[in-house]
Amino acid sequence: MHATHRLDLDATAQDLLFRQAYTADRFTDEPVPDGTVRAVYDLVRHGPTAFNQQPLRICLLRSPESRQRLAAHLSRSNREKTVRAPLTALLAVDNEFHRRLPDQFPRFPAAVDLFSEKRALRERSARLNGALQAAYFIIGIRAAGLAAGPMSGYDEDGVNREFFPDGTWSTLLVVNLGRPAVAGSRSRGPRLTYEEVCTVL
Repeated sequence: MHATHRLDLDATAQDLLFRQAYTADRFTDEPVPDGTVRAVYDLVRHGPTAFNQQPLRICLLRSPESRQRLAAHLSRSNREKTVRAPLTALLAVDNEFHRRLPDQFPRFPAAVDLFSEKRALRERSARLNGALQAAYFIIGIRAAGLAAGPMSGYDEDGVNREFFPDGTWSTLLVVNLGRPAVAGSRSRGPRLTYEEVCTVL
């Protein structure tokens, strides 16, 4: 018999962020205001990254024109849901993030030198830490009572040419945002147990 250990986060918040949260394909017409996205970002920007790197960049696609530009590069199954979503966030990473490290990690100003001449290392680090920030962003969307529909089904080179042609930023993830049209309509998919995932040495 396993001992029960209490989490500091109350059960309602646990449900909101994890147990009752679903990836959404369909949303209501309720808009997602800029103020909501700002509040989400102001919360999740405090999530940990290596050297306090902050490579994530968020391009909010509100206009029908911008959404159609993106849809042209999405897989067929992702096009309609993206065009119809209240808001789409195109998440990217800044591959020149290291230029800000002296300000973001002042206790080790030389951190910038670790990345200056090593583009492959920069890009790898940007994607890893950008992915962490993207995960925090999705959890933040849930904390706002909204749902996120993250997608990787797109032509990455095409999206980069369309939105980030100078090559400084590169696409990481597409996320549709909004109030889910049918909350909790699907059964929860199975998850691996602690015993299946964790090894204690």
